Amino acid sequence: MATVGAFNSLKIGSTNPIFSQIRTTIETAFYRNNVAYINTVKEAYNLAVNSPGTIITDMSIFKPEKIGLDKDAKVLLFNDGEVTGRYAAARKIIRQTDTNKDEYAALLREAVYNTRYKKMYHATAVVGLDRDFMVRAHLLIPKGHENILYNWLLNFQYFNEEYIEMYKHSKLIQGEGDIYIFSDPDWRDERHPLGLTLFEPQKNCAAILGMRYFGEHKKGTLTLAWSIANRNGYICCHGGLKRYNLDNGKKFIVGVFGLSGSGKSTLTHERHNDKFDISILHDDAFIISTENKTSIALEPSYFDKTQDYPSSCKDNKYLLTVQNCGATMDENGKIVLVTEDIRNGNGRAIKSKLWTKNRLNKFDEPINAIIWLMKDPSLPPVLKINNPILAATMGATLATKRTSAERLAKGVNKDSLVIEPYANPFRTYPLAEDYEKFKDLFKNKKVNCYIFNTGFFMDKKISKEITIELLDSIVEGKADFEKWGNFSGIEIVKIKGFIPNLLDENYVSELIKGIKYRINFISDLNYKDNGVDKLPEEAIDCLNNLIKEIIEVNKVEYKLKVAL
Repeated sequence: MATVGAFNSLKIGSTNPIFSQIRTTIETAFYRNNVAYINTVKEAYNLAVNSPGTIITDMSIFKPEKIGLDKDAKVLLFNDGEVTGRYAAARKIIRQTDTNKDEYAALLREAVYNTRYKKMYHATAVVGLDRDFMVRAHLLIPKGHENILYNWLLNFQYFNEEYIEMYKHSKLIQGEGDIYIFSDPDWRDERHPLGLTLFEPQKNCAAILGMRYFGEHKKGTLTLAWSIANRNGYICCHGGLKRYNLDNGKKFIVGVFGLSGSGKSTLTHERHNDKFDISILHDDAFIISTENKTSIALEPSYFDKTQDYPSSCKDNKYLLTVQNCGATMDENGKIVLVTEDIRNGNGRAIKSKLWTKNRLNKFDEPINAIIWLMKDPSLPPVLKINNPILAATMGATLATKRTSAERLAKGVNKDSLVIEPYANPFRTYPLAEDYEKFKDLFKNKKVNCYIFNTGFFMDKKISKEITIELLDSIVEGKADFEKWGNFSGIEIVKIKGFIPNLLDENYVSELIKGIKYRINFISDLNYKDNGVDKLPEEAIDCLNNLIKEIIEVNKVEYKLKVAL
């Protein structure tokens, strides 16, 4: 699948659905005489090396020629200012029914005009690493932000000879234009004091304004690529996917879905003490075909937190660039990194695809299991959900905690429980589309659904070791699941110290509180943004049924009236 990058003259105009006011404003900016095209990742590296504020460490890049760099390339460190995370409140999605398109189009024209005296860099990359799904993306960004440009080309796949040839032979997606992203991190507007990320997903374009953090550019690009995938027969996945290559030629493919800090990268890259032969697709962004359940990675590299990787960690061998971390000098006079979030929260690094030994860009075998990663204190360490409607609903009400990867609006409590459907805050299309696609996986494609609580069960921390042991047992088919209480379609594994007591009033109140929180969330979707993310009634019905089943277990309904 390839997007449209050039047009027959007869197809240029208002009748072509690819064109719009905002997209045309953005794409036109790429052709100005103050724009320089950056052809290779090597060029971008040299620009970043010479960009003011860049720290050239004494850490050599591992096998740089496989990344498209010279053999003497070093790991580069660049730090932002106050902001070191994404800011969801700055996202504005232009929908076809919006009445304020003209207002944002005018704002965008002014933003573009104000870059006329700046030198601008234009780079292209491909999103999607298999001929079945490849999207060409363009980034335009001003001089002074060369590190963002370089990181973008490392995070996605730059067009080398191999990928030029692959893209040439990939299937053309009619009606889908290339992705165009205009960025000006220096932009300021009193109407948007914390910046603006403007998306018109139906037209595959975006403007990232007043945002220095690289994660805005990574997720902004993925936002548009996922939107294209959704319209063309794929399920969009913000999670990790790995394949266990078992004895007798058997394969077991499991996807883990969660926000940053929930454990998705940890579980994806877990080596299980080498007891399994494992292949990795990716730990952050992939898509699943609704037709045959095959999966495709969207990015070659990994954008990982550095919090859990001290300077002496062997995994740092695979670093390409680092953002928002410290630096110091070691005993040999070498400039090295200071990680572990000592300087600030959410230190990040782009790691080479070589970090994973058995990395693949496509799994031809169908996915077997999906795990929703949550941090809900009312849930035991693991649940198996056998009801397809409940499985899809629990994914749509995935409950977790915010992390340092995000810049929160004033007054938001980062420790409060929050729902992020399918762990994907980058969706631009109706939530029901994801709901129906995931439900189909569970109902018709024989995919099993699990929930892992990677936070606390009530006031007791669930350790990483418990979670990994549970994953091992599921993969090996040895997990001792049994029916949970009176619930139809839910099973648990009883783990000492983490066994939920459905006759304990305090616990039951907490459990009902979590269910009611989900019910209220789904109810609110009926009215929020004119109901664009409304879910079918069956989603609330299955949650209400859980409460009824709890009451039947307790036998004494009046004790629960306070919770209800």
